[in-house]
Amino acid sequence: MGKDFHSMEMRFVYGETLNELIEQNPNVMCLEADLSKASGTNPTVSSRHPANFLNIGVAEANMIGIGAGLASEGKVPFCASFTCFATRRVYDQVTISVAYANMNVKIVGTAPGITAGPNGGTHMCFQDLAIMRAMPNMHVYSPCDALELRSVMRHMAASRQPTYMQLIRSKVPKVFDAEYAFNPETAVVLREGRNVTLVSTGYMTQFAVAVVDELARAGVSVELLHYPSVKPFDAATLVTSAQKTRGVVTVENQNIIGGLGGAVCEVLSEQCPTRVIRLGVPNQFGEVASEQYLFDKHGFGPKQIADACRRIAAERKTK
Repeated sequence: MGKDFHSMEMRFVYGETLNELIEQNPNVMCLEADLSKASGTNPTVSSRHPANFLNIGVAEANMIGIGAGLASEGKVPFCASFTCFATRRVYDQVTISVAYANMNVKIVGTAPGITAGPNGGTHMCFQDLAIMRAMPNMHVYSPCDALELRSVMRHMAASRQPTYMQLIRSKVPKVFDAEYAFNPETAVVLREGRNVTLVSTGYMTQFAVAVVDELARAGVSVELLHYPSVKPFDAATLVTSAQKTRGVVTVENQNIIGGLGGAVCEVLSEQCPTRVIRLGVPNQFGEVASEQYLFDKHGFGPKQIADACRRIAAERKTK
């Protein structure tokens, strides 16, 4: 009997999947910057594959440089750290050593957005999707559940390109089944609808699914598009849905500037001008607080998602 990955914390799914990838390809490497327990790779990977595990210490920029060097020799390094350290702290090293050089380095940002929890404002990175998406050659992924994480990681290990992936550390409800196959070129239509389009990624998709099902019972038909890949971005699926519903809501565990909401607005402004409400963090820093408090303060929890969808649907009826 195989493992029930949906019953596991996502960080442990990450570690178990890395082990499988190493066993399939000994060139896959696990690099950590003294946060391997937080990433779920110690002892999961370190004990089973010590030759493929490197703890660089509290030196994230050095980890990126070592990862680029390993990639130049044919290795496939997965370099993980807290999201703030994996993106903001090492942005120049990633830009030059990985993206500019077009090296096959996989960068993993753990505990994205409000999931950083008690670490507070310094560790709540709300701009990683935006800044990594703006980097040439970089692919940007945000899986929403355990099985999608596994499929994304298999794609990352098999492809040769600079990649950034958000990694939720906690347990997440099931969205996909074992037959799911990640395709970075295609969004996933999780629910079909006609009154409004809801676009989500990563951590927020679990909440979006529940909201859409609740609204359906109340007579509001919402089309739900999940984007595991923010770059490349599937414009065609979005435009097709927007042409049908004529109203869009986006939700992300990020600042509303430049990430998923930014990508949606860029596409629609050029190809299908459409009313859009962006939900997320409104250009502010984080703080030590509960998830519910942050959802309510910044206005992007389940209640606010439902309210925005109702508002768009009501606007469409009056026109």
